[in-house]
Order: sequence, then C-alpha cells, then structure tokens
Amino acid sequence: MIRFGVVGTSWITEEFIRCATLTDDFCLSAVYSRTEEKAQAFADKHGAKHVFTDLTTMASSPEFDAVYIASPNSHHAKQAILFLSHKKHVLCEKPIASNSKELEAMIECATANGALLMEAMKSTFLPNMQSVRENLPKLGPVRRFFSNYCQYSSRYDTFKAGKPINTFDPAFSNGSIMDIGVYCIYPVIYLFGPPESVSANATMLSSGIDGCGSITLHYKDMEAIISHSKIANSLIPSEIQGENGNILIDKISTPEDVKIIYRDGSTEDITRSQKPELMFYEAREFIQLIKTGQLQSSTNTFTLNRQVMQVMDEARKQIGLVFPAD
Repeated sequence: MIRFGVVGTSWITEEFIRCATLTDDFCLSAVYSRTEEKAQAFADKHGAKHVFTDLTTMASSPEFDAVYIASPNSHHAKQAILFLSHKKHVLCEKPIASNSKELEAMIECATANGALLMEAMKSTFLPNMQSVRENLPKLGPVRRFFSNYCQYSSRYDTFKAGKPINTFDPAFSNGSIMDIGVYCIYPVIYLFGPPESVSANATMLSSGIDGCGSITLHYKDMEAIISHSKIANSLIPSEIQGENGNILIDKISTPEDVKIIYRDGSTEDITRSQKPELMFYEAREFIQLIKTGQLQSSTNTFTLNRQVMQVMDEARKQIGLVFPAD
C-alpha cells in the first residue's frame, strides 16, 4: 500500500480519493486543511488517521509516502517543493505550476531528492486518448486539430455579482488558459509535439484574468486551433482533420466517444471501454511509478510538462496576463 496525504479538501480531492481507492494500492493516511475542524471532518469521512494545519509539519511526517496537491494554482510550486525536499512523492493537479520558472524549480527539487513528480493531467492516461494516438496514422497527413473546451464556470455568476472569488483572481494564477485551455493544449502537444510558434487572443475580465480566448499552434504542415472559455459553454466536439479522414473526440478533457469518419463517408468507432472513475488511470500510473522506483512518468513526462507550460507562458504574454508568481 502507498500511504497518501492530500492537500486540499475540495470536490476534486474527494474525486481523487474515490478513484484512487479502486487501485487497491491506495491508502489515505493524512489530510491538510487550514482549519483543524475541516481537516478532521474530512479525515473522519475518508478514514485518514492524521490531520495537519501546518504544511511544514506535515511534510516532515513519516506517516505517508506521497501527496496529492489540489490547492490553488499559485500554491502548487511552493507546496510541491516543500514535500519533494522531504522526499515525498508528489502528484500535483494541473496546471502543475504558474509558469516555466516554477516548473523548473520543481523538477530540479524532485531530481535532487530522488522523489517522483507527476502532473495530474488525466486525459493522456485514458484508454480513449490512447486510442486516438494509436489510430492517428489512419488519417494520413494531419492538417488541423480543433481542440475545444468551453465551460461556463459555476462561480462566474458570483464574480458578475461583484463578490470577490479566488477562481477569478489573478493572484491565484488562474484564468481560462490555465484552468481550461490546458486541457486543450496538453493533447495537442502530447500527440504532435511542440509548435514552431504560438498566436493567442483573449477576452479579458475586469479582475485582470482571461475569461475566454483562442490559441493557434503553428506547425510546419498543420495548425492546432484551441478554443477555451470559463464564461460560455460549447456543444462542439474536438476534431483532428487528416487528408484521409477525421477523428471526432466528444470531450477533449475526458474523451469517452471517439470515432473516425473517412473521406468516403464510412465511419469507424474507435471508442474503448474505460472506467467512469476517470482519475483511476492517473492514480494507477502514479502508484505504479512509486512501486517500481521511477522518478517521472513516461506519458506525462517532464519534457511534455515543459512544452505545455512554454505555450501557456507565451499565450499569456501575448494577451497581457501577468501573475504575481511571474
């Protein structure tokens, strides 16, 4: 069993625990929250024996082996480095850091301490994303990837009402590119590598973050057009356009229905069976890496982490989005 600590007690941590438990090698041992009452309530609910309200004390504890970090984006790097420096393995929610500078510091610390660091981007581990990758050659030369994820934030109405809220505050290194666009950028670079250049535009909100926007990744023989939003929904699937046909992906963040439509009109369903507990796959990967002594994922590699972050850095630069972490 791999003993886990968690930083954060939100719904995403609840979901991670639910999915990770299915691996049979997961044991929740420690919970951090800023208040002891909340930490204890969460620990009691999930059977954890240890609670912490101080991160340094938690990082020094011998009661767990690895930590799942689900705090605001701006806290990821500092918290991950603290745990890595105490030789704890770190699974960090996406985006893994605020910028490339923070990411490099995290990788350096992980390497120096012989600890595993992995970004919790679940989509690349899903059977249906693997199917997309394996079936790409059927399309012939790929000319365009339309990668689309637009989701009206459940907190946007609160923001529009003039109430302060972390999810629309640039102090927490968020915004549409960071929170939503990363789901679109990741699979493009996972499948096709880094672009030659980047073009970006955005609709900026009064708080200073991007509410929605688009990014074009320019390659020698193709382009990837990324559409992202926190302030409107989209009902359009993502699509990879090849000379021989197209792959349609129902949801780029969590592909569950994928198919090829060939130029002659024939269709091939390439959907694979996958668990509805989608975070199971990233948890399984992370745990297996720990058990086999690996220090980085062969899927969500440090190289992929760097390439995605460089695109987000450049996109933010072009739209004028600067974080305190920069």
